[in-house]
Amino acid sequence: MSKQVFSVVTANDLLGGHVVYLSPLGTWVPEVRDAELIPDIARARLRLEEVTDDASVVGVYLAEMLPGPDGPRPMHFREVFRAQGPSAHARVPEVRHV
Repeated sequence: MSKQVFSVVTANDLLGGHVVYLSPLGTWVPEVRDAELIPDIARARLRLEEVTDDASVVGVYLAEMLPGPDGPRPMHFREVFRAQGPSAHARVPEVRHV
């Protein structure tokens, strides 16, 4: 018997570029543990449609997740990688010492 697959709405913040997840309150949150875990694909598609035109994010899509003890748990490597934070960090200018 297979496990039930849940969905999470995810995107990237337009200005910061970081990964965000849709919370149960309809706000974007940076932590996957705070994301709304949606058990029904029809409901997940509706939530996706509700935020598709949100100008504060880009690349909105549904990610498959499983329930975990600390919130949604990504099923695929890409989502595990995204949930861990940025893989490239902004360069900080080196301060010249006198």
